[in-house]
Amino acid sequence: MNPKKKESLFLGSLFLAVQCLCMVKGDVHFYDFVLTEENFTRLCSTETMLAVNGSIPGPVIRVHKGDMMYVNVHNQGYYGVTIHWHGVKQPRNPWSDGTNYITQCPIEPGSNFTYEVIFSTEEGTLWWHAHSDWTRVSVHGAIVILPAIGTTYPFPKPDDEEIIILGDKNWRLVFP
Repeated sequence: MNPKKKESLFLGSLFLAVQCLCMVKGDVHFYDFVLTEENFTRLCSTETMLAVNGSIPGPVIRVHKGDMMYVNVHNQGYYGVTIHWHGVKQPRNPWSDGTNYITQCPIEPGSNFTYEVIFSTEEGTLWWHAHSDWTRVSVHGAIVILPAIGTTYPFPKPDDEEIIILGDKNWRLVFP
């Protein structure tokens, strides 16, 4: 290989390595979401619904701006499902956006998929939800994205917070 090609190859590799290192400025978080069919009794009526880690809504994700997370979704339900990270930009990894049949195929029952999500510019409270038909009714949760470590809130820091998520088991009312 001639010296000019070696130099170009070296510089290209160096550029890619620096880009990968610069993508994540914060911490890396790992979550496991186990989707199972669970019986829930509400208002004297018991129904089977898809739950995340045994609960509806699912877990709250807490990260800082600049953090990265991996979420390994284990689908032990009866139908294919994807998870969408609502409001989170996915310019470098669109295959983790969770829009079924657009950026990925559904996670089939008995299989799993690991999402890679980078919180590069987001701050505030967003949400994640299933993106597959009726599963969005019960498979959802909050994403709390705090300011980057070492920076301040753009408003007085809250003393406390309470997350409220509204959902409806009757998907015809939610998604006409």
